[in-house]
Amino acid sequence: MGSWISGFTDGEGCFAVSVIRNSSTRFGKQIFPEFVITQSAKSLLALQEAKDFFGCGSIVLNKRYDDHNEHLYRYCVRSISELHHVIIPFFDEFPLRTYKRNDFEIFKKVVAMMYEKKHLKETGWNSILKLAARTNRRKIRS
Repeated sequence: MGSWISGFTDGEGCFAVSVIRNSSTRFGKQIFPEFVITQSAKSLLALQEAKDFFGCGSIVLNKRYDDHNEHLYRYCVRSISELHHVIIPFFDEFPLRTYKRNDFEIFKKVVAMMYEKKHLKETGWNSILKLAARTNRRKIRS
């Protein structure tokens, strides 16, 4: 099952590090890492299998209003503890084989820093922002 989930993630998953506005936080923004696998309603069972395998996270509906006929579902893990203790060790044991491996390695560093509460200090915050800018769509985050 492990190799299947790793391959499935290579094709349909991502390791995202978003920065969202949140005026109640110290820096006015929040760092938001999440592991996601997305599928159409036809393949919802595959997401349920991944959720059952990991024993954490949730499956959420992501409604579509474009020219597609089906809504999407997302299996998401957002808990820093679950990312640190469950998701990251799994992908260390069953490595990704596509370019997503690079995003995973950066994601792993961000989660480790957040697990150690380094994001609560300005130096750690800035280091995480620099790492986050190197993942996914290569957005500039400040």
